[in-house]
Amino acid sequence: MFVQEEKIFAGKVLRLHICASDGAEWLEEATEDTSVEKLKERCLKHCAHGSLEDPKSITHHKLIHAASERVLSDARTILEENIQDQDVLLLIKKRAPSPLPKMAEVSAEEKKKQDQKAPDKEAILRATANLPSYNMDRAAVQTNMRDFQTELRKILVSLIEVAQKLLALNPDAVELFKKANAMLDEDEDERVDEAALRQLTEMGFPENRATKALQLNHMSVPQAMEWLIEHAEDPTIDTPLLGQAPSGAEGATAAAPEAAAGAGTADEEARDELTEIFKKIRRKREFRADARAVISLMEMGFDEKEVIDALRVNNNQQNAACEWLLGDRKPSPEELDKGIDPDSPLFQAILDNPVVQLGLTNPKTLLAFEDMLENPLNSTQWMNDPETGPVMLQISRIFQTLNRT
Repeated sequence: MFVQEEKIFAGKVLRLHICASDGAEWLEEATEDTSVEKLKERCLKHCAHGSLEDPKSITHHKLIHAASERVLSDARTILEENIQDQDVLLLIKKRAPSPLPKMAEVSAEEKKKQDQKAPDKEAILRATANLPSYNMDRAAVQTNMRDFQTELRKILVSLIEVAQKLLALNPDAVELFKKANAMLDEDEDERVDEAALRQLTEMGFPENRATKALQLNHMSVPQAMEWLIEHAEDPTIDTPLLGQAPSGAEGATAAAPEAAAGAGTADEEARDELTEIFKKIRRKREFRADARAVISLMEMGFDEKEVIDALRVNNNQQNAACEWLLGDRKPSPEELDKGIDPDSPLFQAILDNPVVQLGLTNPKTLLAFEDMLENPLNSTQWMNDPETGPVMLQISRIFQTLNRT
């Protein structure tokens, strides 16, 4: 008797309950090695909407294991899908994919996105092509929108000059001179950059000479070294700066007896000496560039003078100084020492204020102005001071009032 080969090697026969989406139910027998796709083909014979002649019908349906709710893979066998005898399978038609948008719809959506975008430069030029042109001075517009911190330095420069003249005319000029001299002595007690000093001493220069050279050259090692070489034969090269009494100190001491004697020139000399000491205070408060920032910026290829100017404009901030060097270099160093126009309404309003007038006769106000020129960040400290705070407040109010108008 002849027996077919597939019957000999056929796997275990399983009886499966099939449920269609239209409510039809039946039993389907299949061996364990039957593929899910084959089983699906046989199941579709029981449905009116499926046949083997329609291959799309097979791909548009799926078999689901009811107990585990998982979709069976067409490429796997019943055994691989772990289907057991008497299991229930659901024959479900797949959802049709959403249709692709029509070209008209795509164009409308794209047009909507384009309408929501901001116009580019070319669109702006096209839209404004027929408008009349106006020549506007941008520098003038920017000047009108002044910032208080930007203008404060100019105001301080001018007010310092006025304060010096008022203090020089004070009857107690000698006493004020002594106070200013004490301020100067305190200012002279400044720290020397140890790294810069070490560089000079390693070159063979004595420490006291190196210290003096650095103090005179804003802690710049190249300039200090040049100064030491030029003044090597100077007999006063070893005269220290620290604790040195100014040449005007003896004159001030002598001015008092002469004034007591009634000599008219004594008061005049004392006022001159007071003016000189204020100038010396100003010189002592000249900007000193940070030595490390100078070296770092010079290593980038910038000239030392340019680097010092950049650090001065940007209050020793290395990053800001680098941006200044690479940019348009505004404001220029020369603008920092320029005062406000003496005929301007702002300056006249400041000088006419009684609080400011009284404050300008106080030596502490002058010291505050000088300190804020050197360290702008100290403005807050002087604003909170009981003596200088009212003066700074009035200056700020006058500026804001005139700036709005």
